[in-house]
Amino acid sequence: MAWFIKTETFRLPHDQVVPHLQDHRRWVERLRRDGRRICSGYLVDRHGRPGGGGLLLLEAEDYTAAEALVRQDPMVASGSVDWQLQGWIPTVGDFDTVSSSATGGR
Repeated sequence: MAWFIKTETFRLPHDQVVPHLQDHRRWVERLRRDGRRICSGYLVDRHGRPGGGGLLLLEAEDYTAAEALVRQDPMVASGSVDWQLQGWIPTVGDFDTVSSSATGGR
């Protein structure tokens, strides 16, 4: 398995994105319940304010499988975001060192 990162920026006004954000959260939670290693969050500016986009970290067999999965994301399928998918090769550290406070308790 390999790691991938999807970055995105919103294409629509916030009020039009909200329903798709809710669907996105349910989609990620369903994948997590099914055993997939995936984490999603929004990007913020230096003042902690949402910056109009997000980041998704996921594990998949290969780029093709990761892209197929990302295309199912309600944010992508609805056309709410411009997105980019890249492979990610972690070299130092591990996910166990991230505290729940750093992830907002999610």
